[in-house]
Amino acid sequence: MSKLVTIFGGSGFVGRYVARRMAKEGWRVRVAVRRPNEALFVRPYGAVGQVEPVFANLRDDASVAAALNGADAVVNCVGILSERGRNRFDAVQAEGAGRVARLATAEGVAHLVQVSAIGADPHSNSAYARTKAEGEAAVLEHFPQAVILRPSIIFGPEDEFFNRFAAMTRFGPILPVVGADTRFQPVYVDDVAAAVVAGVLGKAAPGVYELGGPEVETFRALMQRMLGVIRRRRLIMNVPFWIAGLMAWFLDAVQTVTLGVLHNGMLTRDQARQLRRDNVANDDLRGFADLGIEPVAMDAVLEEYLWPYRSGGQYAEIKESAGNLRT
Repeated sequence: MSKLVTIFGGSGFVGRYVARRMAKEGWRVRVAVRRPNEALFVRPYGAVGQVEPVFANLRDDASVAAALNGADAVVNCVGILSERGRNRFDAVQAEGAGRVARLATAEGVAHLVQVSAIGADPHSNSAYARTKAEGEAAVLEHFPQAVILRPSIIFGPEDEFFNRFAAMTRFGPILPVVGADTRFQPVYVDDVAAAVVAGVLGKAAPGVYELGGPEVETFRALMQRMLGVIRRRRLIMNVPFWIAGLMAWFLDAVQTVTLGVLHNGMLTRDQARQLRRDNVANDDLRGFADLGIEPVAMDAVLEEYLWPYRSGGQYAEIKESAGNLRT
């Protein structure tokens, strides 16, 4: 019988690419998520019955243990960008990651890959970054041979970065950004998935890897690149951190007062803190080169999924060509 991998968060942005690659490797794939009925789209990634969504909640021992039953390898892709309800940074990214590692060891799982993030720091003033580091420590405590991957900001068709800001260009001539001079090293989602697969297959030595794409650019430069792809002209306005902090405080307060009914999906105080720090891979740590992976450049991918944001959509090039015709 083929081997089984359990992917926590396997229907998410990164997880679905990992699931697809593992299915192509011939493995049975168990996609462990909180809402299996919303993850049925993963089934066609493999043959009938090869990829199956199951229920699991990282806050609960019993459901995590059930999802790990019989697994040969486990991948934890679960992470949150902001807190909501009982999904708190510490519960999900620190305690949840440790729970997966502890129960994976008890189950006798051979390989564990933890998807973390560049910037993970136990001393950070950002709860996101601090709990990512705490999650790494908990994983290594219970599963010392784990592979930990720290990607920079991830791009791809389902991303919440380029898609989000491209959508914002539809609402006015100004594109506001916080931390315009902060540097990023965007990495293609399928390259991250390839790194995960290397860890699952035992082709990656245990330890921490920082994953960044071939280009390092400021937030402003990334927005300029995006505007070039969607062929729109917008004024990129840098929002000073002190103003961003006030905005984030107000938006967080609204979420608190409404008991989460009005969720702050725009800018939290924690995200404002993160944007003060560069998000670039550390050359002193292992990376893609150590995994035998050559990361894809942004220009090779962005055109494929940002074209709907052009004023003419799929017909933009035809309209531009027609405009050059002489009457």
